[in-house]
Order: sequence, then C-alpha cells, then structure tokens
Amino acid sequence: MKHIEDLLQSLFVMASMVEARDPYTGGHLWRVSQYALLLAGEAGLPAAEIARISVGGFLHDLGKIAVADAILGKAGPLSEAEYAVIKTHPEVGDRLLSGHPLAELMRAAVLSHHETPAGTGYPHGLEGENIPVEARIVGICDAFDAMTSTRPYRQGMPQARVLTIVEENLGRQFDHKLGRLFLDMGARGRLDHIIGHSEAGIPVLTCPVCGPTIVVSRHHQSGDHLFCRNCGGESLFDKGDGNYHLRPTGRMGSAAQLKPEIDIDLIHELVLLAADHLQTDAT
Repeated sequence: MKHIEDLLQSLFVMASMVEARDPYTGGHLWRVSQYALLLAGEAGLPAAEIARISVGGFLHDLGKIAVADAILGKAGPLSEAEYAVIKTHPEVGDRLLSGHPLAELMRAAVLSHHETPAGTGYPHGLEGENIPVEARIVGICDAFDAMTSTRPYRQGMPQARVLTIVEENLGRQFDHKLGRLFLDMGARGRLDHIIGHSEAGIPVLTCPVCGPTIVVSRHHQSGDHLFCRNCGGESLFDKGDGNYHLRPTGRMGSAAQLKPEIDIDLIHELVLLAADHLQTDAT
C-alpha cells in the first residue's frame, strides 16, 4: 500500500506544480477530480474505476508543462499557431506518464480528455464509445470547470448557463448518457460545493489588484500575507467574519514569497482516498 501511495504522491505533486504555473487555474485540478468522482459514481461504475477516474481528473493537464506561459495567460484569442501548441498537451502528458508504474491506470484520461463524440476533438479524432469512458467523464468535467471559472480572456459563466451549453452539445462535444447524468447532478445541487472552491469549504479568491486566482488553503489564518503570482502584489488575508477577504497592502512579494506553493496535506488526503482501491487494480 505504501508503494502505491508514494507513486500517486509523485504524480499529484507533479500535476500541482504544472497547475501552479498558471495564475488563473488555481483549484482546477481538484475541482475536475471531484466532479469526475461524482459523475463516475453516478454512472454506477465500480469503486476501483471511480478512484482511477478521479485520479485521472487530477492529472489530465500534466502536458501543459510544455505550453509557454505567454500562451496559457494570453488575454485575447489564441492564434492558429498558439492553439496548435495547446493541442499538444494531451500527448505530452501521455509521454510524461510513459514508464511510470501506474501509467496504464490513468493515461486514457490524460491522452483523450479532449476527444469528442462527433470525432472533432484531439489528438486522434476518436468518436463515440471509441473514446475511453474515463476520458469522456473527465472531458465533461474539464469543460464545465473551464466555463464556470474565470480565465484571462473572460469571466466565469453562471452554472445554469454552462449546464445549458452542455445540454445543447450532447452527442457532439459531450457524451450523451454521461452528460445527462451530469446535468441531473447540477439540477440537484450536487456540484454547488465544488464550483468556485479549491478544496472542500475553501473558496477561491481573486487578486484584488489584477484579477487572477489566489488559492487559499485550510492552513491560512487571518493576518497571513498572500501573494499574486501574476502581478506579484501582496494582500492581507482575513476570514474573521466567516467570509474570506483579501486586502491589498501596496507591497510587492519577494522572489521567495512568489514561489509556487503545493498543498501537500490536500494531496496526501486525495492519495489516501484513491490508494486503497487502486492497490487492487495495479496488482
């Protein structure tokens, strides 16, 4: 069991470091993982499969390590050449997993989460049920979180609007059966505790100066100084009234203060939840 936990931990830390490069996507991997966990359960899949798909949701963007910061953070539309670079990330992620002892358990989610039922996705233009179920699930969850979250080129959209978009694209961009299950979860409020959070009960805050995400962890206390990795500005954190606030101080963070932070405790919890079920799958 300890061996499986260590292997998972290495992958989760690597994925978290990739995410930390992008000032707008804080909490994205956790949210996609949680949506995927719920959707796989709603689909009635076995416990080991659910755990594997949740892990795949956390790892799906590994390949963005090869995408330049200027492209990830671009405020306007991507050029054709820039979009071509973005489209390389599933195959890069697959290569990063190559040779890892647990690669076969989650590589389909990493490689194929941008495939679509209509065959218009990438990298291989797979259609319908030729797309592995884990990739179909993670693809829905990834797109939903992207649309409900703020990006450099637009504000996040309301959940109701995004669910309408998902419904309008069933059978083309999103698997019809799985998409219907996801829509039902949304209608029942089962997604509400994940949207806009970086972990359970912890809302994602935005930089009060320039707008990107500043991820708050359970360890942060009122009076802590948090830093925006986009503009470098310092903000004072306060949760004294039960709500979370950031107040800019007007100071800039040092190089040491702007280093990416990885929430090892959160990763450890996710690893423990998955490891027991994956132990059986991997042996």
